[in-house]
Amino acid sequence: MFTLEALKEELTKPKHIVVTTHHKPDGDALGSSLAIYHWLQAKGHTVQVIVPSDFPTFLDWMPGRKDVAIYTQNKTGNDLLIASADFIFCLDFNGLPRIHAMEESVKNAAAIKIMIDHHLDPEGFDDYRHWDSQAAASAQLVYDFIVNVMDDHQAITPEIATCLYTGLMTDTGSFRFQTTTPLVHLITADLVNLGAKNWEIHEHVYNSYTENRLKFLGFCLLNRLEVLHEYHTAFFSISRQDLNRFQITTGDTEGLVNYALAINGMKLAALIIDRTEQVKLSLRSVGDFPCNEVCKKHFNGGGHRNAAGGNSNESLSNVVQQFKSLLPEYKALLIK
Repeated sequence: MFTLEALKEELTKPKHIVVTTHHKPDGDALGSSLAIYHWLQAKGHTVQVIVPSDFPTFLDWMPGRKDVAIYTQNKTGNDLLIASADFIFCLDFNGLPRIHAMEESVKNAAAIKIMIDHHLDPEGFDDYRHWDSQAAASAQLVYDFIVNVMDDHQAITPEIATCLYTGLMTDTGSFRFQTTTPLVHLITADLVNLGAKNWEIHEHVYNSYTENRLKFLGFCLLNRLEVLHEYHTAFFSISRQDLNRFQITTGDTEGLVNYALAINGMKLAALIIDRTEQVKLSLRSVGDFPCNEVCKKHFNGGGHRNAAGGNSNESLSNVVQQFKSLLPEYKALLIK
């Protein structure tokens, strides 16, 4: 493994650096990536953020967004940047399949690969790792990396603070999940002191719905929500026709699963969506229910105990049936 001392030494000299994150970046993925981007750029490095795919429009306001390249929009040019990089910073993912079409390019790159992440079971592609599965978000670890590992608290600008606050806010469900520890609150307080305008960030992320997105939410609550009281479980199943009807774009289903979990007494919630190429499944839970175990064993995925995701090549109806058929196996956990 690449040592911290070697990393610190190498970063004293100008480098060509690529920063990337997982497919369909969320607030933590993009916030962590842009925070590192601003920090590295201020140190005199040539930095390019390259993401595997598009991301929600409610993140378009973020500082540095205009400099983000989407890999599939210029594969040849982005492959050249990846191949010529001295370092590749990998944010909010710990397995190369999570970056989809970029996987081979990053795997084959000669660059030193730096991973900063909080997901379970790292794959091991990295040369240097700043990892903690107990962290609330990768943004928390980026803050720790800059402030404590690199001893560079004074380098956190309002732009960096804004990006990190966004990552923490979104990955903790606005600071309401169990991962929101006293340390998380101390970090967010520091970020506000350093220039993050928490009220503006909240407005950008949570109060920027399109009319179609709001109508889609109402439609799903009325027509696509199923509650299984026997198992303290609720879920949405969304067809591709539903997505087309409301012209749903990337990010428009964000947070929908939490409405199912908000029903009194629910321990497990699922969002099952036909994305045409695959059926995607997102699980959320409270208490000890192991969402990551279910997704890893049955849906080619993984994640955290209370928040995980997976996918299937089966039809939407088959995935729904598979999900429901698993519940008796976990009934003791769900009803306790």
